[in-house]
Amino acid sequence: MAKSAPVRLVVVHSHFRPGGVRRVIELALPAFAALSSLKLAEVVLLGGERPDQPWNDVVRTRLPGIRVRFAATRALGYIAETRAAPASVTRALKRVLDRTLGAGSAGDTVVWAHNLGLGRNLLLANALIRACQRRGIPLVSHHHDWWFDNRWQRWPEFQRTGFHTLASIAKTVFATASTVRHAVINRADQHALSGASNRSTGLRSTWLPNLVVRPPLPSRDEVAHARQWCHGQMDGRAPFWLLPCRLLRRKNVAEAVLLARWFRPDAWLLTTGGISSADERPYAEALRRAGQHRGWKLRLGILSGGESDKPRIPALLAASEVLLLTSVQEGFGLPNLEAAAAQRPLLARRLPLVAPDLKAFGFHFPQAYDEVWIDPQAFDLRAEQDRQEVRWLAWRRALPRACRVFATRPPWLESPGRAWAFSRLTLQAQLEVLSHPPADTWNACARLNPSLQDWPALGAAAAWSVSAWPEQADRFLSADAYARRFARLLRPSSQSAVSASAAASAARRVSETFFRDRLGGHNQYPLLWSLDP
Repeated sequence: MAKSAPVRLVVVHSHFRPGGVRRVIELALPAFAALSSLKLAEVVLLGGERPDQPWNDVVRTRLPGIRVRFAATRALGYIAETRAAPASVTRALKRVLDRTLGAGSAGDTVVWAHNLGLGRNLLLANALIRACQRRGIPLVSHHHDWWFDNRWQRWPEFQRTGFHTLASIAKTVFATASTVRHAVINRADQHALSGASNRSTGLRSTWLPNLVVRPPLPSRDEVAHARQWCHGQMDGRAPFWLLPCRLLRRKNVAEAVLLARWFRPDAWLLTTGGISSADERPYAEALRRAGQHRGWKLRLGILSGGESDKPRIPALLAASEVLLLTSVQEGFGLPNLEAAAAQRPLLARRLPLVAPDLKAFGFHFPQAYDEVWIDPQAFDLRAEQDRQEVRWLAWRRALPRACRVFATRPPWLESPGRAWAFSRLTLQAQLEVLSHPPADTWNACARLNPSLQDWPALGAAAAWSVSAWPEQADRFLSADAYARRFARLLRPSSQSAVSASAAASAARRVSETFFRDRLGGHNQYPLLWSLDP
């Protein structure tokens, strides 16, 4: 990038709904604006739907002196949410990209595209790569999630949109065009990218951990308002625990319900986000029905309504007694960092893609755990084994034939033990466990969970340990560090052009590296085998 030229940054995402990706964009843009090497003059946010007005106002407020435009067309949204034929989508994408990028070039335009590797619109990924390549525009393909991470239901959709082979998908997701730079949010993914390719393949990638801007702690009045507002959601004054997430299967919400009922049965469990994808509706509705039927102290998606007096996230975190992270799959531990920044206790699963990076940042979370182990007498073991067997075989049969060899049998089905991990149960079995009085299941399962026995029984907030924010974390997570890493990605490549066959081979090797790991039995969760609850 020419240092003296004003730059237009085009931010592409299929949607700007509340969530981790939107938060990263919101925090990063002011950091980019502060970079003297970028000379940011205009920001265009391009998506499949227009963001909500309050967020539009937040973005504009944080970019004084910079022109901000929002553009939306359905062709950029999730393919599953549009009825248009693939050819019509492709034509619409060409029109909107030609209109947006215009005569842009490497000297005056940068494209920052989010989650192309999620596979929700590979036509967009393909069109964007080609549009940038024709103009020589740098394209940062920022991967927060992957389509092959327990999202194999996308495979028929890929085929309907013209991606009939794994090679064609790999060529798009792991593009090696000279204009493309890949950014990943954890070191494990970066090791996979760099280990399966090398400088001679043309694939450029870097580790870009999410930035965390620690806001000032909210005032007592703001925390009091947040607490009062939440009491209104619960129809009464009571302590509450908070699971900051959208209603997604991978968030493993039932495990948070279990922990709250075990360790604070008089507290309410609140989740922040609502349903953001039609695919997730059956799971969310099944949870909601179970909670209502059994009288759980549970409120799902408290921030998804249209109330004008909703508290800010920092105040909501500070008002909660305890925060939880029960996801079975995350690429970055943002809730961990938010808990430390808010000085709130956190009960969190150790996730293989997240835990090593948190340790490198210098964090220690006292209430971290690997699994919650369940005595099989707490659910119908025979019915669950039969159910999982049927679902796993159906899931494996639906995989592309070339991938089935990587889909090894889950170890708990191969040799069932005397304890089952709660996260490896179907939602039906999880709800069976939760149908028992919490004291009964804790008495049956406590011996299986020695690390949890050290947690304070029926403890209030003061009894739980809080993770401190280490000084070294800012070297990785500050806005300045994030902006500098991003700027380095934009530097021209010194690599020479590679042949089409070498590029295709590199993309295929990268894909197979990921398939081998992500399809292994150790990385499978029944919650994610099917969209049905």
